[in-house]
Amino acid sequence: MKALHTLFAALALAAAGGAFAHDDATLDGMKAPNGGQMRAAGAQHYELVVAQPGTAGDALPVAVYVTDHAGAKVPVQGATGTVTLLSNGKKSTVALQPAGDNVLKGSGAYASGRDLKAIVSVTLRGQPAAQARFEPFAHAGTGHGH
Repeated sequence: MKALHTLFAALALAAAGGAFAHDDATLDGMKAPNGGQMRAAGAQHYELVVAQPGTAGDALPVAVYVTDHAGAKVPVQGATGTVTLLSNGKKSTVALQPAGDNVLKGSGAYASGRDLKAIVSVTLRGQPAAQARFEPFAHAGTGHGH
């Protein structure tokens, strides 16, 4: 019985240590699978992919890829979401719809610049909404992130 308690204690410590490994700095140091920026959002990671800096328009693409903390795809069938984009003093919101195994996509009017900030909110079927904040180009040219 003591061995079982020791095993559970070791697993709890490992799980707690893993939770700290997913902060923004750690995620910025990782290569995102789809070329975006990753953030932790509850039990998932969101990867935000937006138009390159210097692009502006009325129908620019936005994609959010959803994975678990181990990098496995999380199904998004039945999910809903939004991305609120802030750039050049303007705010716009893009609705997201499932567009594949683990990706939600939408398009909208925004200017993609180095100052771009985004708030992603996704509600997976049967789960509460989870949010993450992004600055996809904040580290461009520094060797960190994008």
